[in-house]
Amino acid sequence: MNSNQPIYDASKLGYPKMAVLGIQHLFAMFGATILVPILVNSYFHGEGLSIQVTLFFAGMGTLLFHFLSKWKVPAFLGSSFAFLGGFATVAELKSGPFADMTYGEKLPYACGGIVVAGLLYLILAVIIRAVGVRKVMRFLPPIVTGPIIICIGLGLAPSAIQNASSCWPLALIALAVVIYFNIWGKGMLKIIPILLGVVISYAAAILMNAAGMTNADGSAILNFAPIADAGIVGLPPFVLAKFDLTAIFVMAPIAVASMMEHIGDISAISATTQQNFIEDPGLHRTLVGDGLATAMAGMFGGPANTTYGENTGVLELSKVYDPRVIRLAAVYAIVLSFIPKMAQLIGTMPSAIIGGISFILYGMISAIGIRNMVENQVDFTKSRNLIIAAVIMVCGLGLGDGVTFSVGSVTITLTSLAIASIVGIILNAVLPGNDYEFGVNVRGDENRGIHV
Repeated sequence: MNSNQPIYDASKLGYPKMAVLGIQHLFAMFGATILVPILVNSYFHGEGLSIQVTLFFAGMGTLLFHFLSKWKVPAFLGSSFAFLGGFATVAELKSGPFADMTYGEKLPYACGGIVVAGLLYLILAVIIRAVGVRKVMRFLPPIVTGPIIICIGLGLAPSAIQNASSCWPLALIALAVVIYFNIWGKGMLKIIPILLGVVISYAAAILMNAAGMTNADGSAILNFAPIADAGIVGLPPFVLAKFDLTAIFVMAPIAVASMMEHIGDISAISATTQQNFIEDPGLHRTLVGDGLATAMAGMFGGPANTTYGENTGVLELSKVYDPRVIRLAAVYAIVLSFIPKMAQLIGTMPSAIIGGISFILYGMISAIGIRNMVENQVDFTKSRNLIIAAVIMVCGLGLGDGVTFSVGSVTITLTSLAIASIVGIILNAVLPGNDYEFGVNVRGDENRGIHV
């Protein structure tokens, strides 16, 4: 089989190779997924989210998503960064019932807000189901979704640089390994460049650590102390969500941002795999899957879930589009959630390795956005298209901390990506001269999930 051709049925490679491909997707999502509970723990002074619970619901949420999307969409659901600001706000609530609470007592209320945020997805799904995806997607032509996808990738770029800068030699080794095997690799080696990048650069980290080399800040490249402290087998410490209007009004509006990210991600996955997931199984089904996965995680003390661009990057590199491979990664995540020691072992992976590999993954996402516009023949000789793309990208990349405003006593933060999406939709609707006519570019329409 030509390794440059897409593979939609990974069983042709053999089940052992499918298992390895699942591990590659696990490593791709792992760093970002566990970073969310680490950051939330800092907001709650050590009484925040659990890594074990986070891994469990990343896996369970992914499987639920696949079930509700008819097992068709090769998407992995990991921890959403969009809700970090909400967690930080709830942690510092000091009025009303929160006045005398410890940080640990506030956490269930933040999770309750996530439950409501997840259920808001169902409202948009019902609207799409009622009026039809074609009418909804007319407000999201390629000139809107293309720049949004670009922003998703470039918005992640600073984290790649930050991680890589902790030890540039190690990051460059990881980057070089991925590039080498993706370009010159043969057979199976060509479709697992991410996994090879992790394994080979980790081996290099062991050697560098043994030789006395350190990170740029003087810390050790590898720290195995957490492994010794972790148990071999342990039940994830689930927490039952609680509900309060104040916390709900902090967390729930963030769903606007995450839903826009979802639409962008599904568009990106459709463009990557050259399959029409917006129409089949349908955007309403993917929204329900993502929303219920988020609500389920929040109900038992986990972070919100979101479709992961990192795994979309792996799809683009490996050319293996079989959703069963993603489901294997989900099962691995669930198993790891019951083995704290193994989870901590993977967690020792230096951030520089994650940074080096992210150079490729995050760049791939942005490249997909560019390809989305090229395939849909977006005309950039027209000023309206230049204006829409320009404003979306400046909002999406320039408003790093988003925009925070108050409604009564409640503080709400809209992420930069949510703002970019809203502004792009509005500009496309009000500016004259819309040059995207559905039914003219049939291939472009099908890539968008539109048939007329």
